[in-house]
Amino acid sequence: MAAAADGPWLDDAAGRLVRPFTVSNGRTRPSIALDLMSQVMATGVTPLGYLGPEHAQALHLCRAPVSVAEVAAQLKLPAVVTKVLLSDLVDCGALTTKPPAYHHTPTDRSLLEAVLDGLRRQL
Repeated sequence: MAAAADGPWLDDAAGRLVRPFTVSNGRTRPSIALDLMSQVMATGVTPLGYLGPEHAQALHLCRAPVSVAEVAAQLKLPAVVTKVLLSDLVDCGALTTKPPAYHHTPTDRSLLEAVLDGLRRQL
């Protein structure tokens, strides 16, 4: 039986009744490059045409700057599906995106040493 807060799309025994890739019409690639840490934010532009309920939920979550990963977690959808939905909203002007601000390069030796030291202290 579906939980009241989840609506008709979830079933306690079966899980999600609508498969995630149905939400993105089977698309697996967003039209723009989005990193999980990319920030997205609503522009205030109302999208023209029909958007699904997941698009509306995503847009609602983006009233303030939020990461792609956070939107995916809140929607309970895989990151790739969320990226497709968000790219649809960027394409129609309803969202703006900003790449993540990395302060260190991924191979920055001092950063890697600090991480290693932290891990050693935890063990």
